[in-house]
Parts: sequence; C-alpha cells; structure tokens
Amino acid sequence: MSNNQQIFLPILEEKKVELFIKREDLIHPFVSGNKFRKLKYNLHEAKKLKKKSLLTFGGAYSNHILATAVAGKMAGFKTFGIIRGEELGKNIAETLKENDTLREAHEHGMKFHFVTREIYRQKSSFGFIEKMKNKWGDFYLIPEGGTNFLAVDGCQEILTKEDAKFDYICSAVGTGGTISGLIKSLKKHQKVIGFPALKGNFLSEEIKKYIFKKHNWSLKKDYHFGGYAKFDDELINFINYFKEETGVLLDPVYTGKMLFGILDLIKKDTFEEGTKILAIHTGGLQGIRGFNKELLKKNKQTIHL
Repeated sequence: MSNNQQIFLPILEEKKVELFIKREDLIHPFVSGNKFRKLKYNLHEAKKLKKKSLLTFGGAYSNHILATAVAGKMAGFKTFGIIRGEELGKNIAETLKENDTLREAHEHGMKFHFVTREIYRQKSSFGFIEKMKNKWGDFYLIPEGGTNFLAVDGCQEILTKEDAKFDYICSAVGTGGTISGLIKSLKKHQKVIGFPALKGNFLSEEIKKYIFKKHNWSLKKDYHFGGYAKFDDELINFINYFKEETGVLLDPVYTGKMLFGILDLIKKDTFEEGTKILAIHTGGLQGIRGFNKELLKKNKQTIHL
C-alpha cells in the first residue's frame, strides 16, 4: 500500500483546493506504480497456466518492458521483449551502453527481438505471435503497456478506504488500464479525471471496453504536449519547479503532464473551494535518465534528479 502526500503550493492555498499525491512510485524501484498493479494478476495467471516465460512489447525507454523483466525474474519466469526500433538491434552492445532501460532489463535476463516500426504495428497478429513461438517456445503474452482485464483488476486495488474522502481522483492515461481500474473502484460521490499522454480520440473507446456503463469519469485532452513522449521547455521547467517546491519527481511522459494539467485546471477555477483531489503517481521515473541524455544532445535544460 502506498502513502498519500499532501502538496503545498501558493496556487492551492489561493484557490482553497487540497491536492494529495498517492506515491505509487515508491512501491519498488523498477516495478513501481501502475506496473506493479498491472502485472500482479497476470503473473498469477501465467503461473496457473504453468507457463515458463513471458513475452511483451515496448519502446526503447519503456517502463513496462523493464518492469516485466524485473517482476518476471523475481517470479521465476524467462522474459522476452519485442522492442520497437530495428536500428537498436544493429549494435546491441552499443545500445545497452547508451540505454539504461534496456540494459537494466537485459541484466534481469530479458531477451530482445528488435523490429521495424511497421512490423511493430502488426505485433498482435496471429502470424507474428506464431513466429515468436517458433523462435522462443510457448509463453504467456502480456500486451503493450500491460493493459488487459487482469491488469484492470490489479488497478482496482490502488484506492483504499481512506481515499473515500477525495472528490476527484486524477490519473495519467496511456493504454487505459489504470484509469479503468480506478473508475471501477470509485465511491458514488467521486469522479475520475484522466489526462491522456497521447493524441487521438481512441482512448475513450479503449476505456469503455473495461468499465461497461459507468459515467463517473472524463478525459482532459489538452495536456499531451504534442503526443506520446513529446514535451517542450515549458513542461521540463514545470517538472523542475514541482520537484523543487514539493520534493516529488515527475516524469515527462505521464505524471508531469497530469500534474501540469491539474494545476492549470485549478488556476482556471474548474474546482470549487474545498475540493479534495488525489493524483495517482504511476511511477515511470527510471526513463528520465534516457530523456536527459537526449536533452543534453540538443543543449536543452534537463530534468533535475
């Protein structure tokens, strides 16, 4: 179980709104936040099915790839990762030297298969999965980002009885699993606000697959900063300001965008005085070192660790 940390900022005092962060990022250095929640019941299921290995998908800095490698090793599974970006496989030694995420996953025993972006788009097809079974034998398949019905079950355990005092629960949204679990576990007086990290309107449909006919949620689509893993100086400045003021480190893909959005909505008087908000910190901090390397190459300001 993770603790809720109250955030103190001048804007919160001015608008008389209380903001807390659920520190899911502190659960484990690599299998933290929603990754722990999403993998929990999938690993139980893999054991039940007597599978010896796990296969999943992700990009070069994927928190999910690393979490699967670490959790898989801890639970006694072999792990295989299908990685987007064929160029990364040309010189694996160099890639592992440069990329902390993949190196850490590799050190926890994960074997990689690098594919082009075009092939990656077809990764869920029967033909591709069969090809991987021919290469590596039978495995338990975990989707990209870890979201499926078992993952949603795990994310239903994020909120505790004590969290009933909050009016709004806020979550970053990637594949829709975390927010679906939150929506299903809400009390009647509560609402969830999701902050998509990617552009596009498909997320609402993804979420509806898991939650049936609940109407206690909404998505704020103005805070993706250009799309998945896109960010600008304003977001980096905000992440550094937030760390300096509160001691809480945010990542530029998910939680940074969510907190930027929450505080912007508070500035715009979206919430009544006396509103209590709980933001879920879904982890994802291990990728920051990789982002900082890219920022340094462009002579840009880095995220303060």
